[in-house]
This record gives sequence, C-alpha cells and structure tokens, in this order.
Amino acid sequence: MENKTDIFWQTIFGRRSIRRYQDKPVPADILERVLTAAIWAPNAHNRQPWRFVVVTSPERKQALAAALARRWRQDLINDGVSAQEIEARLLRSRQRLTQPPVLVVGCLTMQDMDAYADAARQTPEWIMAIQSVSLALGNLMLAAHHQGLGSCWVCAPLFAPAAVRSALDLPKDWQPQAIITLGYPAETRASERKPLPEVTLWR
Repeated sequence: MENKTDIFWQTIFGRRSIRRYQDKPVPADILERVLTAAIWAPNAHNRQPWRFVVVTSPERKQALAAALARRWRQDLINDGVSAQEIEARLLRSRQRLTQPPVLVVGCLTMQDMDAYADAARQTPEWIMAIQSVSLALGNLMLAAHHQGLGSCWVCAPLFAPAAVRSALDLPKDWQPQAIITLGYPAETRASERKPLPEVTLWR
C-alpha cells in the first residue's frame, strides 16, 4: 500500500477539480513552476507539440467566455433546450471562466510532428500530439495542487475551437484542446475512484 505520508502520494491523492476560487492573484513564479512541470511531461517523438496561453486579463477572460457562450447558445437552441435553462447554463459557464484568477489554454501544434500523405498514419500522429498535450496538462494540474493551487479541466475548446482562436488571437497552427482554471481554492471537494481490480486486467 502507498505511503500516504509521502509527498508524492499526498499530491496524487489530494488533487481535486476545483470550481470556486479565492479572489487572490497567483504569483508569476508559481505559474512558471506549474508550466515547467507541464513541459517535462512525456510526449510523442520528444517533439513537445504543446503550446500554452496564460490568460489573466479580465477583459480576455470575458471575451473568451462570451465567444464560447455564443457558440454554445446556438447548440443548445438546436438541441431544443428551454430558454430559461439555456440562460442558467450559460451563466454557470461564464462564471466558471471569469471567476478564476488564471486560465491556461492548452493547445497543440503539428508543426514539428511527422507528416504523412495518408490519413491512416496522419490521424494517429495527430492523436499522439493530443495525448502529449493531455500528459502536459495532467502534470500542470498535479504541480498546481503541490503549489497550493486548485485547478479544473474544461473541455469547451473541443466544441468551439474557432471561438477560442478568435477570442485569444492564437497563431494559425495552435489547436486549442482544453482550458485549465487555476487559483487558490475557495472550496473543498471529496472524490472516489473505482477499485483497481474493477478497471485492471492482468495477463
């Protein structure tokens, strides 16, 4: 059994998805530490296809939230969701993106990845870049917890990449994958995991 007094396991077991943050800025040196943890993640071919946008400006956060809300509103209308429920969901979404002191938008670029003429090989190459970015953001979230920060993974960019690109004026080759909210927690959360035997096969 893992030693729960060990700092590594305390970090692993202690991290939670935090959705409410204190009104307190995150120092630049701490942001640099968690980003450094991100860039030391395993990655495909060691091409390091991750790119990060650190958003602390209230105006940029508002612009990003508004751009995503416009896209989501139309999707919800198309899904037949009631007007009242749409407004409630959009309000929660805006708060989730504007209340945290920091947003880190994780992106990928295929600039240095291998290029193939056929989709059978190019698609896995793109997926490897996605996996690399995911590993980097996982490192970032663990490092954030270790530094006393809370974080939460927001997958909205996958549904509206053009809105994110426009709101943040991203380079053309940066493909937004996720938003990580960061800040000092204003809540505590509990979590459970399925038992290891339930999700593992030994061969």
